[in-house]
Amino acid sequence: MSSSTGSTGSSSGPPRPGAPRVAPADRGSTRIADRVVAKIAAQAAREVLDTTSGAPAHATVTVHHDIARVRVSLEVDYPSDLAAQCAAVRRQVALRVEECASMSVPEVDIDIEHLHSTHTRTTHTRTAHGRDRRLR
Repeated sequence: MSSSTGSTGSSSGPPRPGAPRVAPADRGSTRIADRVVAKIAAQAAREVLDTTSGAPAHATVTVHHDIARVRVSLEVDYPSDLAAQCAAVRRQVALRVEECASMSVPEVDIDIEHLHSTHTRTTHTRTAHGRDRRLR
């Protein structure tokens, strides 16, 4: 049999006049993976912090329905106002996740994994055998 080139069965292109409109809620659903929300959260934390002193922020997220529970791991400079930095990260992460993923963020847990002295900056390099080596 030969196939026809009519417009039956095709949903590409603009809707035909007189065609029934489907409400947005009836078109399907969108699920954003936890790892995608985690990347949004980590980027939001990097927007607040100067990440030149250590590893960039890392985030883990658990999403249940439209609620994201976020945990961010940071390396920050010391001495500094750690509470103010954490509060700024919390605000930015919640704002970005709500804006980009349309999820509510009731809490953002912060883990400060390392403090970097502003007086004695050290950098880490990885050797060929996978070990860390500090350079001053």
